[in-house]
Amino acid sequence: MGTVIKATKREPGSQSKLTKIRKNGKLAGVIYGYNTESTPILLDYAETEKTVRRNGHSAIFEIDLDGKKMKAVLTDIQRDAIKGKVKHVDFLAINMSLDLEMDVPFTLVGEAVGVNEGGVLTQPNHTLKLKLNPTDIPETIEIDISQLKIGDTLALGAVRNQFKFEILNEDEYTLAIITHPARSEEVSNVGSEEVAATKTEALEVK
Repeated sequence: MGTVIKATKREPGSQSKLTKIRKNGKLAGVIYGYNTESTPILLDYAETEKTVRRNGHSAIFEIDLDGKKMKAVLTDIQRDAIKGKVKHVDFLAINMSLDLEMDVPFTLVGEAVGVNEGGVLTQPNHTLKLKLNPTDIPETIEIDISQLKIGDTLALGAVRNQFKFEILNEDEYTLAIITHPARSEEVSNVGSEEVAATKTEALEVK
């Protein structure tokens, strides 16, 4: 699948100028990192959205910046607070021969015993920080929760050894919780606080 995203250099401007850029179907961004200076860029909004959707936010993209091609990963997305529309993206140019640290989404799979018994599943976090070679970046990491019962909390330490990746999060990092229905609202509030504190999660252009 194609991962090429064409970009052009842009002049940094005011908020009003960025708003005009978006109205013209363009997307402001920046690329920085390996073998390149931090450079403001301009992308086609529709084409960028289509490429990211097709390949996944964890893919390695080839940024064609006015004819200079660089391998890069998407590291940040800024959205309009009201409409949710993407207004800015960050790309990190990478050296394909060196390991990098990257947040990768994880997916809970399996039907938990506790859910079948009437419990409520809460997922306080949605990404894991990995250190790995760019060629090994997975689109998502699947974590089996089928054995969880009501009252159980699944922390990273219980499943870390199941994966070949070097995971940088602490063993206490919470992946899933099964609660009694009466306690679900309380735990969800705690979970949303944790999410807000670790908000560098799955990056997907919408």
